[in-house]
Amino acid sequence: MASFDSAWFLYGALLLLLATSFVVRIDYVRFGLAAAALVALPLVLFREPDIGSGLLVLAILVVNIGILARLWLRGAQLRFSAEEDELRRQHFAGLSPAFARDLIDQGHWISARRGEVLIRENQAAPSLFYLAEGQARILREGVEVGRLSDGALIGEATVLDGTHATGTVTLSSNARLWFVPAAALRAYLAANPAIAGALHEGFARALRGKLASANTRLADRPLAS
Repeated sequence: MASFDSAWFLYGALLLLLATSFVVRIDYVRFGLAAAALVALPLVLFREPDIGSGLLVLAILVVNIGILARLWLRGAQLRFSAEEDELRRQHFAGLSPAFARDLIDQGHWISARRGEVLIRENQAAPSLFYLAEGQARILREGVEVGRLSDGALIGEATVLDGTHATGTVTLSSNARLWFVPAAALRAYLAANPAIAGALHEGFARALRGKLASANTRLADRPLAS
């Protein structure tokens, strides 16, 4: 039976595994597994000799440290433009540099003209858009119900499930955009579930920001006499 002291190592390793179960970023998962293996290592080294379990714990530690080192080296070599860095900061903060680079590369950067329609009311969003520079209007049944400006995500509420948009989004100025087609984004996230979790968090933040802005606009409107 394990001694009182060794039991603390066991509890520590299990707690680290439990904490790891709640993280989204895959590099944090690797870190959690490595930390749990490191804490568990004294159990197999200083108790009754057990070469098999000792080798397994050591293998878990070495493999995850190796992968973390590779991810760190890859991240250190990555480069982002100023507009890509701003996109990461605002909406992809939960992703490691490597995953953010991969996701951004799924889309395209374009310059668009005033008057172009990005999303149409009662139709599925064709793409997820990021408005790096410019202004856009949200129309519902022809009436303006909101405005979007630099840094806004467009289409995040419906692009993942394919439901129809409740409003039309049209550019009210020339704009600089990043976009990724909806079908391509859904396929990419299905193949990378760890990225999907972090992206959902970014989408939720963007929607909360839009809701707060809409409430402010409604509060500022004069009451009808």
